[in-house]
Amino acid sequence: MARILAILGASQPFDPAHRYTTSWILPPFLLATCRIIFALYTFTTIFFIFAWNGANGRPDQSRHSFSFFTSLVYWGLAFYFLFAALHTFSYARTGRSWLQKWPAPLQLAHTIFYTTVVTFPILVTAVFWAILYNGVWFPTEFQAWSNTSQHALNTVSAAFEIFLTRTSPPPPAHLFFLVILLALYLALAYLTHATAGFYPYSFLDPNKGSGRLAGYILGILAAACVIFGIVWGVIWIRRWLTESKLGMHGKFAKHPVGRDEEMMEMASEGTK
Repeated sequence: MARILAILGASQPFDPAHRYTTSWILPPFLLATCRIIFALYTFTTIFFIFAWNGANGRPDQSRHSFSFFTSLVYWGLAFYFLFAALHTFSYARTGRSWLQKWPAPLQLAHTIFYTTVVTFPILVTAVFWAILYNGVWFPTEFQAWSNTSQHALNTVSAAFEIFLTRTSPPPPAHLFFLVILLALYLALAYLTHATAGFYPYSFLDPNKGSGRLAGYILGILAAACVIFGIVWGVIWIRRWLTESKLGMHGKFAKHPVGRDEEMMEMASEGTK
């Protein structure tokens, strides 16, 4: 079991160098504050859209939103930043995060959650602007704001986690979980058609051609794999540049807890 956890990025003891709760440039309290701001903005966007739909006689759009990959990824961003902020605040206060006290399966879930947060928002942005956007700017300020928030600022959120934290590159084994999640979403899309009578995305309609459908599915799967590889490389370069070249090993909590482990972990793993 310990070997499996190590392969999946959740070796025990978990995160001795506090990489999930520290930044190479931001002090822990400031990192936690930034994360809670991202969480508040994302939740505010979601519920404002729900309120707007209700006030304009379109409550069904809010219900149907749970069938869209964009919306599910946006919910994921909101909850990730909420929990990441809480873990970071707890580390900043005590020198040990709540995440480090969680059972190993939940710690593993958090590492996979992080991988989705730095991968899926970029996929959503790429698919929307390359495939779904028709080239005509949105007719109302609300549509412009809501679409920009969900299809552009989502990638800004992912970039924050990629560039400004101290996380290591996600384990290659996490690619398996990304593929499984995409397959589960595909099942949800067709379940939506069977129960609600619509396809969340028109290109999923097999009546428009099975070859075309297969091309879209395989293309999006390939894009997800490419994005995962690019993100892995960017995070590796960020660690190499900030730690090996600039000597910026991180801003830590002003507590003795875990500092010996931090130094031992950084010395043993280098910039792998």
